[in-house]
Amino acid sequence: MSIGEIIGRFVAAIVVGYLLGSIPTGVLISKLLGKSDPRATGSGKTGATNVLRTLGYGPAAVVVLVDVLKGVAAVLLARYVFFGGVHPAGMSAFTYSTLRDSAEAAAAFASVLGHNFSIFIRFTGGRGVLTGAGAMVTMSPLTTLFGFIAAVTPIALTRYVSLGSIMGAVMSIVTEVMLTIMRFDSVPHMVFIVVAALLVIASHRDNIERLINGTERKLGQSEQPQTDMPNQTPNQAPRASATLPSAPAAQ
Repeated sequence: MSIGEIIGRFVAAIVVGYLLGSIPTGVLISKLLGKSDPRATGSGKTGATNVLRTLGYGPAAVVVLVDVLKGVAAVLLARYVFFGGVHPAGMSAFTYSTLRDSAEAAAAFASVLGHNFSIFIRFTGGRGVLTGAGAMVTMSPLTTLFGFIAAVTPIALTRYVSLGSIMGAVMSIVTEVMLTIMRFDSVPHMVFIVVAALLVIASHRDNIERLINGTERKLGQSEQPQTDMPNQTPNQAPRASATLPSAPAAQ
């Protein structure tokens, strides 16, 4: 296998991974149901949490399934299509395995970027949690298990999905690094999981601020309508006008 062929396969895995990740599941579901675009309400994201908030449980469940499968498909295509089969003549099994794992990581990373910055919806999207989880479970099921437990526990206790996502990302980093040190997983897989988890945490910056301020929305809680007077607090009555009341407008 020549250097050019290796590069070509890597590029193909990355492009396909990005296009898979770019499928805007939440937007497509909203269009199919004739509902408003999830980017127009709530957090403005296309992921399952905002779809749940804007469209309900059924559409959100579909988004969860499809977004996870996007990450799974990106990794499996890199593993069995672009770098499938036995190692070619003149290349050791270890080298070919490392190349395959690296292609999986590159495709997985591209799928997360596609989900977050979809080419089909003007480079908007979600936060990459479910697509990254789909890629991660295909690479390292044990890391995914520990990350899942760390995610669902705070969600069950507090109903803050953002808090669960952040805790799951942190646990995934710790678990994958330990597994790689003990040689239960490869360095390329570890690099993807660590970088993807850090991206997930970084994408929750606004959630972290709301968690600190005590204004974060809980699971199932609807978005509060915005007031037309941003400087007026909810419990503050409108200030009376100092001028005489004007005549009523014509109907």
